[in-house]
Amino acid sequence: MSAVEGAAVPAGRGGRGRGRRAGGGPSVAARLAARAGGGAVRVFLVLVALFWLMPSVGLLLSSLRGPAQIAESGWWQVFTRPAQLTFDNYGHLLSNGKVMGSLVTTAAITVPSTVLVVVIGSLAGYAFAWLEFPGRDAWFMVVVGLLVVPVQVALIPVAKLFGAVGLFETTAGVVLFHTAFGLPFAVFLLRNFFAEIPRELLEAARLDGAGELRLFTRVVMPLGGPAIASLGIFQFLWVWNDMLIALIFADSGHPPITVALQQEVRQFGNNIDVLAPGAFLSMVVPLVVFFAFQRQFVSGVMAGAVK
Repeated sequence: MSAVEGAAVPAGRGGRGRGRRAGGGPSVAARLAARAGGGAVRVFLVLVALFWLMPSVGLLLSSLRGPAQIAESGWWQVFTRPAQLTFDNYGHLLSNGKVMGSLVTTAAITVPSTVLVVVIGSLAGYAFAWLEFPGRDAWFMVVVGLLVVPVQVALIPVAKLFGAVGLFETTAGVVLFHTAFGLPFAVFLLRNFFAEIPRELLEAARLDGAGELRLFTRVVMPLGGPAIASLGIFQFLWVWNDMLIALIFADSGHPPITVALQQEVRQFGNNIDVLAPGAFLSMVVPLVVFFAFQRQFVSGVMAGAVK
C-alpha cells in the first residue's frame, strides 16, 4: 500500500461533505433546512403574516364605515356589502380641530427628538470609537449601564426638575425627556458601528489633511448611513407611539395624538367615526417612515452579522 493510499482522510473533507452524517446521508439540520424552504412553510408564513395584519386591515375598514354600520355589524361585512365604504369619517376627522392639532403636536415632539438623538448620538459615537480622551472606556460603560435604567425611575425626579425650571407641560420638556432617554441606545449603537470602519481609511483621510469634523462629515457619516437610518426609525417609532411620557409631561390642552385619542374615548364613547380614522392615521405615519427607509434599516440591522 502506498503512502498516498494509506493516508487518512481529514475529518470534514474527502468522501464526507458538509451537512452529512457518517453513514453518508444528510444530517438532521440539513433535512430541516431543506424542508424549511418548501411550499408548505411558505404558505404557513403567508398565513401568519395575514393574521398579523388583520387588526390593521380591520381598523382601516372600520375607518371607512359609518357609525351605524360599525355599531350593528363587524368590519368584515364590507366584503359582502362594499357600498358601506365612505370617506365621510375622514372629513369629520379633518374638521375636528383637537385631533388635527394633536397630530401637529406629535410631529413637533417627534421630529426634534429624532434629530437631536441622531445628531448627538452620532457625534458621541464617533468620539467613543475613534477619539482618545481620559476615561473613555469608563464613560462608555456608564452609557451602557444607562440602557437598563427604566423610564419609570426618572418620572418623579424629572417632573420636579421640570416644574422648577418651567418645562413641565411643555413641548420642549417632552422633547428633552425623549432625547435624554434615547441617547444611551444611540451612542451604544453608533459607537459599535463606527468602530467597524477600517482604521486605514481614516488614517488616509487624515494624511490628506482632513480634520476631525471634516472626517466625521465626509467619511464617517456616509459610511454610517444604514446605522443612522436604523436609529432614526427606532427613535421616531418610540416617540410617535409614546403615551406614558405624553400623559405626564405634555400640555394637557395640546396633547399628542396618543393622548388625544385616549381623551376622545373617555369623553365621547360613541364617536367611533373620529376615533377609527384618527387611530389609523396615527398608525400610517410611522409605517410610511419605516417603508421609506426600509432598505437602510435592514442594512443597519444586518451590519456585522456576516463577514
